[in-house]
Amino acid sequence: MNIKFDENTGLVPAIIQDAQTKMVLMLGYMNQEAYEKTVAIKKVTFFSRSKQRLWTKGEESGHFLTLVDIKNDCDHDSLLIQAIPQGPTCHKGTDTCWAEANESHFGFLSTLENVIKNRKDNPSEASYVASLFKKGINKIAQKVGEEAVEVVIEAKDNDEKLFLDESADLLFHYLILLQAKGYTLKDVEKVLKERHK
Repeated sequence: MNIKFDENTGLVPAIIQDAQTKMVLMLGYMNQEAYEKTVAIKKVTFFSRSKQRLWTKGEESGHFLTLVDIKNDCDHDSLLIQAIPQGPTCHKGTDTCWAEANESHFGFLSTLENVIKNRKDNPSEASYVASLFKKGINKIAQKVGEEAVEVVIEAKDNDEKLFLDESADLLFHYLILLQAKGYTLKDVEKVLKERHK
């Protein structure tokens, strides 16, 4: 890998990202030796600017960062390192150095889950979602079944827009059903991860 280490310091910034959740965990610096050691032992190793020596993350705490992948950016002067954290990443005991929980985010689907939860917790007469929750679990489950059948029907036809529309309806109603049962996509993800092992 062609890495442009800084001419003055011999270092390159290394952004550490959880390989599964995609959360940014921390920022560190590597010199050539730290990079080579990381690749060799499969544990993320930095050059500590304060200690002026190599430092394998977790060497004291046991909270290693197990290497999954290293990518170089377009200018070859910074690294994106994907790793699996073995415990909290920050020396202050938090998951990330920004004190954020290291958990999966599903982009717009997470936003939609929050909207559904809000409509459930703060119902209004004008809300379709609130009306479904008011009708109860049987009605919500029935809607998921109806939408699933419509997806199957549209999958057999050639109207791609209608197929995607029905797929969106199914996913939307499934998210409502998860909330009605007290679950979220994270719970489903956990089951899938366990099956993947």
